[in-house]
Amino acid sequence: MKSKQEWLEQVYNRGKERPVRFSTLSDLEVEPLYTPEDVKGDYAATLGYPGEFPYTRGVYESMYRGRLWTMRQFAGFGLAEDTNRRFRFLLSQGQDGLSTAFDMPTLMGYDADHERSIGEVGREGVSVTSIHDMARLFDQIPIGKVSTSMTINCSASVLLAMYLVQAERQGVPWEQVSGTIQNDMLKEYIAQKEWICPPAPAVRIVTDMIEFCTKQAPRFHPVSISGYHIREAGATAVQELAFTIADGLCYVQNGVERGLDVDEFAPRLSFFWDIHSDFLEEIAKLRAGRRMWARLMKERFGAKNPRSMMLRTHAQTAGVSLTAQQPVNNVVRVAIQALAGVLGGVQSMHTNSMDETLALPTEQAVMVALRTQQIIAEETGVINTIDPLGGSYAVEALTERMEADAMEYIRKIDAMGGMLRAIDVGYPQREIAEAAFLYQRQLEQGIKTVVGVNKYSIPEEIPIEVLKIDKELEERQIQRVRKMKRERDSAAVREALRRVAEACRNGENLMEPICDAVRNDATVGEISDIYRAEFGVYKDPGWI
Repeated sequence: MKSKQEWLEQVYNRGKERPVRFSTLSDLEVEPLYTPEDVKGDYAATLGYPGEFPYTRGVYESMYRGRLWTMRQFAGFGLAEDTNRRFRFLLSQGQDGLSTAFDMPTLMGYDADHERSIGEVGREGVSVTSIHDMARLFDQIPIGKVSTSMTINCSASVLLAMYLVQAERQGVPWEQVSGTIQNDMLKEYIAQKEWICPPAPAVRIVTDMIEFCTKQAPRFHPVSISGYHIREAGATAVQELAFTIADGLCYVQNGVERGLDVDEFAPRLSFFWDIHSDFLEEIAKLRAGRRMWARLMKERFGAKNPRSMMLRTHAQTAGVSLTAQQPVNNVVRVAIQALAGVLGGVQSMHTNSMDETLALPTEQAVMVALRTQQIIAEETGVINTIDPLGGSYAVEALTERMEADAMEYIRKIDAMGGMLRAIDVGYPQREIAEAAFLYQRQLEQGIKTVVGVNKYSIPEEIPIEVLKIDKELEERQIQRVRKMKRERDSAAVREALRRVAEACRNGENLMEPICDAVRNDATVGEISDIYRAEFGVYKDPGWI
């Protein structure tokens, strides 16, 4: 039998290749054919079985034959009661987990009545200023029975406290509360740029939440280590993989230095990936990530509990891949990306709506996005076999390549002293900026294609219905917040905020004082102002 090289020289080269660059979306060159010669290592060491180290083929032994992934749709707009209605609609349509988007003031730690909030209240997500908004948001929704994901970071500690207090008021013990809060501050400094205080105190707050949930809310994931926003900022798949894993290592190191046993808290860490359009690359990324995390947790931190080594993941289809041009094409993009997520073995997934480049999604667009997941689960048959692409020479070779390249990034970050130091010197930020620039150049030169944008464009776009937020909602929320502040017990609020400030200074875990503050009607902005006063306000070194 010929070797691969002999086949290339004697047979393949007789044909003609189209004059294009054959590479992944991240610009990794792709061979015309993969064979056993391209796959290294033995089966047990590199693949193994699902549910067993190194988890390349899946973190659970039965995967989707035992339980389908959690299907989520991002929801959040206007006032809390508006989003509550969307939540209840999605649950009625078969969704089994909630995913919450907050507006920019809430994300940045400002109340609806703050001057910086003008024009943004309820625009990009739901407006939540106080525990009263949280009560409206989850009205008639049993927190003890529904898993809730919250996409929020620098003010995540306050929103988690509000959620737990609302569970308390529903009569649900914290031990029964399940869900995830994003709370990944490291990726904020790398990519998304939503912060209050500098990196070191921000990581301290994240560690407080990890410690608190470990002891008080053991079913809740206190941080979702997020590659999604790193990828959306322009990173390659390898960079997303490397920087996300490195962020996770930093949080684990801080937890260990806090005195926590790694096997006590690591099982509650979760990950959040972007699923982009390069089908095989995205599948390989997820498989490589599981193997990397398992090995690093075992070898670097001495984890013994198998759950500490399992990279459990939520994924979202790539928002950055959606186009305002020919927006119906986005349905196809999302379907392919979602299929890659399933074949890659995710535990939870959000599918984007076709209209999200134009506005917050309409109810109809959200239903199509949810039905996309349901069709994959119920009609395609891909869930019947665990890791059906495992053993594919192309997939395995690409998985090995991505792991090797990502580990090289991690070694560089380790040599710098870890991710906090790497962020301080701007290393991941520069790498992402260079990758984004290269991809944009490739689009402009026609090396890469976005259908309907730089190829197959049409002179007139197809209009679709978009969701519009009533401008009067902002004024209603502002008046509601001002009324609440007038009527609450001001002395109790001042005392509760004093306790939060004291905890910032003396190193006490912040979560108990924050829970007490929100019980007394302290707001997102007031608690965030304590952070600003005690820890300082961070400014991006690149803009100073």
